[in-house]
Amino acid sequence: MIVKGLTDVGIKRHSNQDTFAIVTLPDSSVLAVVCDGMGGANAGNIASQKAAEVITSFFERSYRKGLDGSGITALLQSAILSANIEIFDMASKHGELSGMGTTVVAAYVSKEFTVISHIGDSRAYLIDGTVTQLTRDHSVVQSLIESGKLTHEEARVHPRRNVITRALGIEADVLVDSDEFPIKEGQSLLLCSDGLSNFITKDEIKNIFDSLDTENVASALVEKANNNGGGDNITVITVTL
Repeated sequence: MIVKGLTDVGIKRHSNQDTFAIVTLPDSSVLAVVCDGMGGANAGNIASQKAAEVITSFFERSYRKGLDGSGITALLQSAILSANIEIFDMASKHGELSGMGTTVVAAYVSKEFTVISHIGDSRAYLIDGTVTQLTRDHSVVQSLIESGKLTHEEARVHPRRNVITRALGIEADVLVDSDEFPIKEGQSLLLCSDGLSNFITKDEIKNIFDSLDTENVASALVEKANNNGGGDNITVITVTL
């Protein structure tokens, strides 16, 4: 399994509020996490860093070899909900952090199966000759797409495309979406913040995976998003079996 992660401030932002974490577990399975923070001043950065820290530490502490898909799903959701409580409590106790939150997309990957859990509009894609989005954005434009009021092309330039309807740390309780699926040798998983997905097309993602070796894909994706405008922080993790 080859795992690469990279984050970049982009061209137009002055600070990076994205965070990513990669943990290789004792049985060589992997936990990968991407968080995209939001909030005034440095609050978004604090939220994303705290989320990645709590999720990975909780998961590592509780993980044991041999857990099946339902067990991993329960563990990953518990880790994310623990992070939600910590971020919400921090924001409640410190006025300067009020309203901070973060998206999260987290994936457990083994040779047998993958579990993805997410909140917000950070995404997971499966790359296998084609590019398939595995997560559903919790966003205003996604709701408009599903109601038939927007096309995917219109959503890419909609003025409210960055408005999310669900985030980690904003409320005391939050719903985590999760899914389990098999992953095969030769397939790749891409986790990313919207700084990538808003500035790169599926065709461009496919072309990069098709034309480059695994070691160079992450940096090429970031470079392409910057070349296409780089209007947000960009974070990617690639996992290839």
